[in-house]
Amino acid sequence: MTPAQAGIGVIVGFAAGILSGLFGVGGGIVTTPAVNSLLGGSAIQAIATPLPVILPTSLVGAHMYARSREISVRAARWAAPPGIVCAVLGAYLTEIANAHLLLLATAGLIALTSLQVIRGGRTVLGETDRTSGWRYGVIGSAAGFVSGLLGVGGGIVMVPAFTLWAGMPLKRALGTSLLVIAVLVIPGTIVHALLGHIDWAIFLVLTLGVVPGARIGARIALGARERTLRLAVGVFLFLVAVAYGAAELASLAEGRR
Repeated sequence: MTPAQAGIGVIVGFAAGILSGLFGVGGGIVTTPAVNSLLGGSAIQAIATPLPVILPTSLVGAHMYARSREISVRAARWAAPPGIVCAVLGAYLTEIANAHLLLLATAGLIALTSLQVIRGGRTVLGETDRTSGWRYGVIGSAAGFVSGLLGVGGGIVMVPAFTLWAGMPLKRALGTSLLVIAVLVIPGTIVHALLGHIDWAIFLVLTLGVVPGARIGARIALGARERTLRLAVGVFLFLVAVAYGAAELASLAEGRR
């Protein structure tokens, strides 16, 4: 890695960290393409290297939300174990399932839920200590499956689901999502590390950027008004859905030629 690439890596990490803290995601949607196109990593390194980067990113962001009491530890305890199992399942299914069609369906679901987030759509119930644990388990399972299938943290599923289906206030959904993400990326990180897929030099420069970025992103979100934050999160999720959907439609069209 050249000094210029190292500098770019820190900047990319900083941007990913801000997105993570602000929107409750892992940041892999930024770091994965950057590893391959800007930092000289191979295709497999682009998938594997962002996983260990997500761990400190999500932990730093979760710590910021925890200090403001915007994390539901109970929800995280219910969501994380099935999320881990489904993350492994999602990773295995990439070998036998049509990932393009699955991603298109995921993009459509994210687009619909993003519009509900923007509108402030009615939740199924208000989140309380009596909220059924199985709801969190289902959310964690879906997030884990998407994480394993797409190599992302799963926050693009958890944030709208926690908000719309479990009735969480948005800031608590963001903080809880980050805590669960930190758990979900551990199995994948271990597997890819044992297989030698992680470029630890790229990991280091990205981490130098994501840690301060996550603190700043979380601070911005915690200081924002609920309506402003809801609009920002909804627009972000919608753009992610459009980007994923467009990329997969292009891949499907290319495969038919």
